Amino acid sequence: MTGWLLQHDLRSPDFGTPLPALYGEALAMSAWADGRGCPRVVISEHHGSADGYLPSPFVFAGAVAARTERTRILIAALVLTLRDPIAAAEDALVLDLVSGGRLELVLAPGYVPEECAMFGVPFEARGRIFEEKATAFLAALTGEPFEWQGRTVRVTPGPVQRPRPFVIMGGSAPKRAARLADAYLPPVAEPALAEAYRAECGRLGKGEGILLWPEGPTSVFVTEDPDRSWALLGPHLLHENNSYGEWSTGSPGANAWVPAADVETLRAEGDYAVVTPEEAVALADTIGPGGVLRLKPLVGGLDPALGWESLELFVDRVLPRLGA
Repeated sequence: MTGWLLQHDLRSPDFGTPLPALYGEALAMSAWADGRGCPRVVISEHHGSADGYLPSPFVFAGAVAARTERTRILIAALVLTLRDPIAAAEDALVLDLVSGGRLELVLAPGYVPEECAMFGVPFEARGRIFEEKATAFLAALTGEPFEWQGRTVRVTPGPVQRPRPFVIMGGSAPKRAARLADAYLPPVAEPALAEAYRAECGRLGKGEGILLWPEGPTSVFVTEDPDRSWALLGPHLLHENNSYGEWSTGSPGANAWVPAADVETLRAEGDYAVVTPEEAVALADTIGPGGVLRLKPLVGGLDPALGWESLELFVDRVLPRLGA
């Protein structure tokens, strides 16, 4: 069957829902989705963003873990370049314990120059810094002793999942992903990245590896009236799209977002699927059994009432037709 997930980044521009309300609704939606078999809640991070984009995914993920029982929790992506890898591993292992072994991680070097400047990280050196920190972080996640900067380190307590939580690597370095991580998520659907990843996995004796291909719509919003929903959603979708698009200018190729001039242009591009239940089922058929429908019910600080309408329509009218 085509999968589905819930994603939260908790960003809200001036015209969006106030952040205290947004956080509360995101937790309520996560708990509700957990009770309806949602396979995964995705939690994203960025730093210093004027719209309040979530900067502390471990804290919020802990709250999600406390409100859910079965849903896996994916932090995507953890910008490890900006963090102490040992402290980050401690946070991850506590989260693995709190969630009962439901943690998954996407690691990425980051692509926003202003974020690197905020943390005093040289932007042009971020790839090297990220690889050093990722190597230490992955070793620390096992709970076993390892050597780091001339000293022996052991992070306790150890993980629930063995040998450690599942780690996906993002970014534009497929060979690094093959060497260090359990899977690879390219930033854009570039065949050359996939080929390089598979070739390096083969060279390392890992078969073809696990490639997570970035395809399908940016997000899916289910509605009885797409025209009405576009009128209400449009400013929020445009804010999200153009915020990512502006960030991507600092590191071309780091993501697939391109700024749009207005809501009409954004709608015509088709990256956001604002669809009826029947259209959502047809979309799932085109994506296929390996694809995922990504639901962002609070996108760009959207009014939670609209987000709830979409979630309920999806679960009542779309999910039963996707298969068990």
